[in-house]
Amino acid sequence: MNDTVVTVVGNVATGVEFRESSTGGVARFRFAVSARRWDRQKEIWADGPTSFYTVWAWRTLGANLAASVSVGEPLVVHGRLRVREEERDGQRRTFVDIDALAVGHDLSRGTSAFRRVARATPSLTERHGASTQGQEGMPRTARAESAGRVRQVQGQLPVPGADPGAREEPVGAGAGAGV
Repeated sequence: MNDTVVTVVGNVATGVEFRESSTGGVARFRFAVSARRWDRQKEIWADGPTSFYTVWAWRTLGANLAASVSVGEPLVVHGRLRVREEERDGQRRTFVDIDALAVGHDLSRGTSAFRRVARATPSLTERHGASTQGQEGMPRTARAESAGRVRQVQGQLPVPGADPGAREEPVGAGAGAGV
């Protein structure tokens, strides 16, 4: 089957709705994309017409979206384009959806802080006995102990292997910054 894969840059237009389903969680939100063009006569940037898409994200991506994205934030959405037509109230309507494969903040318009989410259970694609990232040389019991050291910071997701007594510093701060 041939899919149309698109990458669109725009802003979150509605809050992210997240629901658990029988196949895992699903998140949904509306996404506004406006073309900007340089108007030579007025010498200013002008917004073109706005296109709206419904973005769908499944399982882990959906849960992470619901925890990370708010209305108005600039995003880059990459996924499969789906166009569907429905008849409602006697009128034929066209809907354009994107089944998201990857979503991230548009860092050309601001900053973002990434926090890795600790997985509670191994994924279905992970092989039995396979090592986790950064723990290849550790014995299985040491990996399990390392995964158990998790700290909870108010308002943040747990950070695996973090030192509970360590003070957090922004990137570039501390010893050696500016070298």
